[in-house]
Amino acid sequence: MFICAGEIETFDFAKPMGIGLIDITINLTRYLEKEKPAFIMFVGTAGSYGKHNVFDIVQSKTATNIENGFFNANSYTPIDNMVSASEDVSRETIVNSSNYITTDRSLSKHYLKKGISIENMEFFAVLKVAKFFNIPVAGLFIVTNHCNENAHKDFVNNHKKAMLRLTNYVKQ
Repeated sequence: MFICAGEIETFDFAKPMGIGLIDITINLTRYLEKEKPAFIMFVGTAGSYGKHNVFDIVQSKTATNIENGFFNANSYTPIDNMVSASEDVSRETIVNSSNYITTDRSLSKHYLKKGISIENMEFFAVLKVAKFFNIPVAGLFIVTNHCNENAHKDFVNNHKKAMLRLTNYVKQ
């Protein structure tokens, strides 16, 4: 089963579930209480911390939920902030999920040092919900921007082309 965030990130082959960590958690949980697919594939866009280029297509089974304040010691969390459907996390592309988009280029080095290479708002929640329901899961992302001061402008400029490329990739 293919799922996506929705609104401007809707695909004709994927069921929209909501934007951000909360909406996707609520909607995916409601859906999985009624239906139990054999596998969930989340598709969407991502920002790169520098390892991947715009329009790269990246697969993952591992996500973190780290807020930028973590890197300057302005916050901490008592929760386990990494979830994986992979047997070998050391070989995984790790996706960070937050309800905020990183626009400070200097923070990218901190994510990269932890092995985290892209960010997508929903993927951590998708993994947590799938794990709760014991359903295999993965994500497929296309990079639309780098995480810097131009993140939103570049996302907007590259979004349509990225959506077409990701759609063609999946359908091939």
